[in-house]
Amino acid sequence: MLIVQKYGGTSVGDLERIRAVSQRVIQSAKQGNKLVIVVSAMSGVTNELIDYANFFSKNPNGKDMDMLLSSGERVTAALLSIALNEQGFKAVSFSGRKAGIITDEVFTKARIKFIDTQAIKQELNQGKIVVIAGFQGVSEQGDVTTLGRGGSDLSAVAVAGALEADLCEIYTDVDGVYTTDPRIEPKARKLDKISYEEMLELASLGAKVLQNRSVELAKKLNVNLVTRSSFNHNEGTIITKENNMEQALVSGIALDKNQARITLRKIKDKPGIAAEIFSTLADANINVDMIIQNIGLDGATNLGFTVPENELDLAKNAMQKILDDEAVIESDRAVVKVSVVGVGMKSHSGVAATAFKALADESINIGMISTSEIKISMIVQEKYGELAVRALHEAYELDKK
Repeated sequence: MLIVQKYGGTSVGDLERIRAVSQRVIQSAKQGNKLVIVVSAMSGVTNELIDYANFFSKNPNGKDMDMLLSSGERVTAALLSIALNEQGFKAVSFSGRKAGIITDEVFTKARIKFIDTQAIKQELNQGKIVVIAGFQGVSEQGDVTTLGRGGSDLSAVAVAGALEADLCEIYTDVDGVYTTDPRIEPKARKLDKISYEEMLELASLGAKVLQNRSVELAKKLNVNLVTRSSFNHNEGTIITKENNMEQALVSGIALDKNQARITLRKIKDKPGIAAEIFSTLADANINVDMIIQNIGLDGATNLGFTVPENELDLAKNAMQKILDDEAVIESDRAVVKVSVVGVGMKSHSGVAATAFKALADESINIGMISTSEIKISMIVQEKYGELAVRALHEAYELDKK
């Protein structure tokens, strides 16, 4: 089998953890598998590098940041390759450039355009284990780029898809995908299987197990995906096609603390105003999530939306440039988004009513609501976020199979 394995920051957190990963890789190699290993930076290294940059500038340019941050993964890749070679297993370490990962030029948030697998295949055909620095690539102009937080997951899935690998294993510090964060709700249960659609929603809504873009790509490329712990040998969670599984009413509850709410008051109620606002935000590469617009009155209206908390100031600055003096820009950082996800929602009624009643019973007020076929998201005050998760988990009896 051709297997792509990805090891996250905690899995390669120090030299002993890298040694432990090398043993797991060797175990898989002894079973006759061809292996491509994608690694993250050692735990804490990326944050340390960001602190170094911030010592000199609070707003360093993206090209320099990508050059800086990409170094963390290259260190891990080189160390793991050294460890494997020392134990008698031929290995070679690759940067994103050497691995042929070609991206666009949106620094710090680059998207993969294609992967030239020639160099990887050449080494695999020589019986070597290929260790790739995740989270990074290179633009067609030759600049080093990074793929954003959690980008090593994306690297692994993209490489697995390009190589048509039999399996892509994502190793983290948790056993798999749970019905919610076990640190918030101790009764959370590990799922044996979950659909691409549900995992994509959970990942985009705050679940930290997998990066949402990696799940989206896995679905697109039909990559067989498993997430499991590198700290034990327990069975993980299979992420697969929806039609291969029983459809649970609700599969999980997600909490996203990286949320901020912006409310624009007294903006002109005219055709095109929403397009102008959200085009401006898009041009600034700001991701807008939930949107609410009130009915216009006396030529003015109110518009509310959420953005990532770390992009709030950027979003407010963008709005100040296009709105007139009468408009009022309000913001709130003390909010979180709690979401209910499940493919079974498509064919069952009353799911939303259960969610709203569960929060009402805890006297939790809902600020905004957004729904899709398999998701209900609600904005609540930050201080009630974890209570909301526990209430919803109990309401849907997710501790039971």
